[in-house]
Amino acid sequence: MIRFLMALAAAAFLALPANAIDIKEVTSPGGIKAWLVEEPSIPFMALEIRFKGGASVDREGKRGAINLMTGTIEEGAGDLDATQFAAAREALAASYRFDVHDDALTISSQFLTENRPEALALLRKALIEPRFDQSAIDRVRAQVLSGIRSNEQDPANIAQETFMTKAFGDHPYGSAVEGTIQSVEALTRDDILAAYKDVIARDRIYVGAVGDITADELGAILDDLLGALPETGAPLPQDVDVALTGGKTVVPFNTPQSVAVFGHEGIERDDPDFFAAFVMNQVLGAGGFGSRLMEEVREKRGLTYGVNSYLAPKDHAELMLGQVASSNDRIAQAIEVIRDEWAKLAAEGVTEQELEDAKKYLTGAYPLRFDGNSTIANILTGMQMDDLPIDYADTRNDKVNAVTLDDIKRVAARLMQPDALHFVVVGQPEGIESTN
Repeated sequence: MIRFLMALAAAAFLALPANAIDIKEVTSPGGIKAWLVEEPSIPFMALEIRFKGGASVDREGKRGAINLMTGTIEEGAGDLDATQFAAAREALAASYRFDVHDDALTISSQFLTENRPEALALLRKALIEPRFDQSAIDRVRAQVLSGIRSNEQDPANIAQETFMTKAFGDHPYGSAVEGTIQSVEALTRDDILAAYKDVIARDRIYVGAVGDITADELGAILDDLLGALPETGAPLPQDVDVALTGGKTVVPFNTPQSVAVFGHEGIERDDPDFFAAFVMNQVLGAGGFGSRLMEEVREKRGLTYGVNSYLAPKDHAELMLGQVASSNDRIAQAIEVIRDEWAKLAAEGVTEQELEDAKKYLTGAYPLRFDGNSTIANILTGMQMDDLPIDYADTRNDKVNAVTLDDIKRVAARLMQPDALHFVVVGQPEGIESTN
């Protein structure tokens, strides 16, 4: 039933352009803020909650604690053990998903209007009264450890983690949110309780709600659901500089195909030139088969099945990154082509046709993102965390269309640094040695 209503909700929103979505700011009687899109035509609601900080507030020596806590938080709450909690959720046809990233812990929930009071009461139990039974911690720990061991055999994951460690060192960004086998095995129940108190707090809440609910109803729900949380959590980490310099790092791994992650310092999300950089990167490597990197590395030379680039503005640092995979005997050539394209873009910018094509795609694809209650709720919380204005959905395409060739040439000269590109290569690459 809930999947059917999710499909109906998606269909209702697909008929609307992004700027037809009316976003309201709601403040509960207790002072909790949220953004709301009312859609009463379907008896269904999506609620997205994010706690700023996420895995980056792991305590020193306790890497992976917040990730393990996040995986355990719905494994029993209040008077319900893990099995009873799961059964109660299923009986309500409710969906809760808890996840954690570098800068946020997220809770995505969906439920029917007719079950809303009971579904929210159950979610409140998980948030306010988590049990953290030792048996549940041990069960989730085993799952996390299995995932870590799998990642240790994945060249792409090894390349990504190695790059981040070299870029950020001892900062939380420099290690995986899951932690290491050693750190996760050492975590105790007290560590999980401390992680819960550090990240689940009112001073870092962002909420997006979409569906069959009014502003007054949402205000009351926010206070009941979140009002009893601790007022403050652990301090957020400090900003960090990208420590990488240009060069190559080779990580030997027995595989016929090498994987390379590459990049350098990026651009802040609130930088006045961000949209120019965003459009520029669409031309460079985010545009799939229409991008320069795919054209030069795959189409013209057949060096890879795929290559991409992307902007990664985190809360405390910014990167511009990319990834490519190629056979061990051709990865060196692929790297040289990527570096050449980096230099070409820095020197020349993009063409008028490339700019027009990028704008057309970016503005045309944007409304398609608003394709259902859950997706929109996710977008609303993301907008708030990025400190974007409430009318951003209305003005975003205007910002894309305002980017000029001169804007991109200026930003390319500033952002694109071919000599600063660092490549982490995992495999048995021929003709490549570590330079630092």
